[in-house]
Amino acid sequence: MARPTTRIMLLLLLIVSFSCVGKAQNFGQPPASQQVPVPAEVAQAESDALGWLQNLIRINTTNPPGNELVAAKYIAGILDHEGIRSEIFESTPGRGFLVARLSANAMPNPSTALLLMAHLDVVGVDKTKWTVDPFGGVIQNGYLYGRGAIDDKGMLAANLAVFVALKRSGVRLNRDVIFLAEGDEEAGGAEGMKFAVDKHWDKIAAGFAINEGGTVTLKNGKVQYIGVQASEKITYNVDVIATGTSGHASIPRADNPVAHLSAAIAKISTYETPVQFNSVTRGYFDGLAAVQDEDTGKWMRALESSDRAEHAAKYISSVNPMWSAMLRDTISPTMLQAGIRVNVIPGEARAVLNIRLLPGNMIDTLVAKLRQLVNDPEVRFEVENSGEQAPSSSLTSDLYKTITQVSAREFPGAPVLPYMSTGGTDSIQLRLRSVQAYGLLPFPITDEDLERMHADNERISVDSFRKGVEYLYAIVSDFSVAK
Repeated sequence: MARPTTRIMLLLLLIVSFSCVGKAQNFGQPPASQQVPVPAEVAQAESDALGWLQNLIRINTTNPPGNELVAAKYIAGILDHEGIRSEIFESTPGRGFLVARLSANAMPNPSTALLLMAHLDVVGVDKTKWTVDPFGGVIQNGYLYGRGAIDDKGMLAANLAVFVALKRSGVRLNRDVIFLAEGDEEAGGAEGMKFAVDKHWDKIAAGFAINEGGTVTLKNGKVQYIGVQASEKITYNVDVIATGTSGHASIPRADNPVAHLSAAIAKISTYETPVQFNSVTRGYFDGLAAVQDEDTGKWMRALESSDRAEHAAKYISSVNPMWSAMLRDTISPTMLQAGIRVNVIPGEARAVLNIRLLPGNMIDTLVAKLRQLVNDPEVRFEVENSGEQAPSSSLTSDLYKTITQVSAREFPGAPVLPYMSTGGTDSIQLRLRSVQAYGLLPFPITDEDLERMHADNERISVDSFRKGVEYLYAIVSDFSVAK
């Protein structure tokens, strides 16, 4: 038997340990005495959603080939069990989207409707680099692991939980709430969102939308800021092609395409495009400066100064690669292809550049600059695709105001900032139709975990997922439930 002093010390250690765990999962929320209790239907949907997310991860919807309708049918079964009618539309065999609606009135009003959307497909994995089965839905040490946990099945399950909780609560809506699970986002959306918009707009037409693309940034156990995506960069893929004379590798040639392509890619990789601001990034850095350390905040405030802007941009870019990408057009070589045998000089070598332009910039202007930079007649550039330009969503809309108000309640002291995502989302298809679409990944998440998106061991904290469901429900409820 332990001595009394020892027992007291152990008890104190346990109390401190439990206290620390509570604080680590607090996310900077108000004291318990000031928190609004979570409605029973939300708590139940929150619990259900964790299981739904595990099952969605276990349905392999790697794109290509996608096979998203397997997951769509799983969701349809959940909605049917809740007494909610859904429809599935097939774009090509095994692909398409699911849509369901909670109606406020007999006659729908698309101008006021709210669309909750997320995509069903995921990017591929290298299973050898994962510590768990990427399609196993494994929960380990408080984290749910799996491809799509963040991008985008976590959002899909959270949207589903909010949608089901609204139905279970029996509340009276002041606008239609539409649930959309679409596919092919990871490959451009031709078989998913573009198909939905072009062929079935009447099913998803809305004035407002919440999608992926934002961030609730967690640092030292507390939400630092909420980034609401109102704009996004435009994606282009550009082929770089070097040509020369093929022949036996034992006789080196000056026009070897591999050498010419390598030299071109080396020049492109060291080229840094100029810094440019727009209204969204200006608001983002202005607001973010207030919650950064003294040095970082100082240089953020100097980004547009007349005498220190260049040094400020260099400093900010070195601190965070994402900030660098928000400040300028970016160019990333992503693929290389050359040769058929080790002893044959090929007649052609190719590379692919993944380019993300700031809204309003033109691809032809940048390609002309790259052509001048490379300055090699044996190298040519071909633009693979034509990116779509869309206006930014409003920062004064009723939905943006609601997000700001709810965020202040849920995460006191954390500012809501307009955010331009460096990656593309399907929101662009909505903005092209004048929908006020906002990216809001509602889960408090660290930069380290966010970087696992499209990478190895993608995961989401179970506590963060639950909080994200509560936060998203509060936004949707404040915006869509009649008072």
